[in-house]
Amino acid sequence: MTWLDKENKPSDFFPELKGSAILSLPATTKFFEGSGHTAEEVFAAAKAGKSLAFPMPVTARIHNQSELKDVNSPNVVAKLEGSDPVLKNEYLVYSAHLDHLGIGEPVNGDAIYNGALDNASGCAVMLEVARAFTKMNPRPKRSILFVAVTGEEKGLLGSDYFAHYPTVSKAAIVANVNMDEDVMLWPMRDIIAYGAEHSSLEGVVERAAKRLQLGVSPDPAPEETIFIRSDQYSFVKQGIPSVFPVAGFKSTDSSIDPAALFRKWEQTRYHEPQDDMQQPGLDFDQAVKYAQFIFLCGWLITQDQARPAWNTKDFFGEHYGQKL
Repeated sequence: MTWLDKENKPSDFFPELKGSAILSLPATTKFFEGSGHTAEEVFAAAKAGKSLAFPMPVTARIHNQSELKDVNSPNVVAKLEGSDPVLKNEYLVYSAHLDHLGIGEPVNGDAIYNGALDNASGCAVMLEVARAFTKMNPRPKRSILFVAVTGEEKGLLGSDYFAHYPTVSKAAIVANVNMDEDVMLWPMRDIIAYGAEHSSLEGVVERAAKRLQLGVSPDPAPEETIFIRSDQYSFVKQGIPSVFPVAGFKSTDSSIDPAALFRKWEQTRYHEPQDDMQQPGLDFDQAVKYAQFIFLCGWLITQDQARPAWNTKDFFGEHYGQKL
């Protein structure tokens, strides 16, 4: 699936590519035989950021046959106007994806893939945070967009579309805070804030965590590149500093092993019909604390005079920051 731009072209359309194929590693090794270059050489050049161009002693015939259909699925956007006469023209974006997998292959007689934690939990937290902000007097200085995005499970489609065509000026968006899966299965003692280390949002996370007496832990599995695998990355690619906070793997209950609980959840309930409201162990007190943390992060971003900024020489800032 892909979204269509204002000229009705797919977002991932490259007219230069007339066809494509995916090869296994053994087939790739054979593919380069006779070219004067090995697959290992090509991989090493790519890893070093260098491109190689050379003729191949092979030809291929590729036949594409496509069957297309239109699908409509909306993003849902709400705006809370800020109270400061100047800063209200700048926006914090909260995001959470509203889609899951729908009706699918039955598991234990259940074919409804509810997505209670992935990601009804994130949507519920965003709605509660929105409710809290509307009760404030005065309201936050900066304005806030609450964006429930579609198509995350199909490749971050809704957030990517919104980040390309936001309902306000793209340059007016100062930051994104994304909520995807509050795995509310243990009383949390720390936060993992994916991507915070790339920008001044790290300071925001630390201040909010200190207020709630939570620790801040580093990414426990950097090899999984979580920061580029949820909706915050759509905003990052448009140059907008973003953060994706989740409950860390430390618990106030020493008898609980959060990492083991999470692994079991991923193995038995993640993207399964059993991710529903009947699953055992849901900890709503944890959800409250997580929502409070998310609220505080947004509150600090909306109140700080300086807008969030990429760190000097940061990879994402250097590659995407100039888009704003």
